[in-house]
Amino acid sequence: MTTTAHAHQLETVEAPGAMITKPAARVLATLRVATGFVFLWAFLDKTFGFGFSTPSAKAWINGGSPTKGFLASVEVGPFQSFFHNIAGAGWANWLFMLGMLGVGLALILGIGLRVAAGAGTAIMAMMWLAEWPLASGSSNPIVDYHVVYALAAIVFALTYAGQTWGLGKIWAKLPIVQKNRWLI
Repeated sequence: MTTTAHAHQLETVEAPGAMITKPAARVLATLRVATGFVFLWAFLDKTFGFGFSTPSAKAWINGGSPTKGFLASVEVGPFQSFFHNIAGAGWANWLFMLGMLGVGLALILGIGLRVAAGAGTAIMAMMWLAEWPLASGSSNPIVDYHVVYALAAIVFALTYAGQTWGLGKIWAKLPIVQKNRWLI
């Protein structure tokens, strides 16, 4: 797709008669920001230990491990030993935390939504596998919040949801993004 054709496609998202109406685009933008805040909040709480799910003493800045508690407590599923083995590993902590921060900021700002959708889906898939709702007594063993967040991130990327109340239009015009469309 040429740059001009792609720009026209982006502009028609909010044009009258487009598949996504302005009210729908606004609802998607609100959902995008809210979903981004879910990811960003997890990063912030684990980093600083605000006491919601991470007490201050176990905060990352105080020497705690963002992955150890969750992954070490995996009790069921075929990947139990894998998750126990990586629980608390430095690389796992950094990868998880950078993923949560990056996905959260990208969704909130409305930029890099394709990358955010891929990374967010990978994070949610790993967490779903770790919890293994098929055998953990979950109220829904197939579609839980991990699946919903992953699907939401994919919808944001597919609908250019960063253009409404986000920096998506500006982002899409950057030369590096123009040359690397996967960065949209």
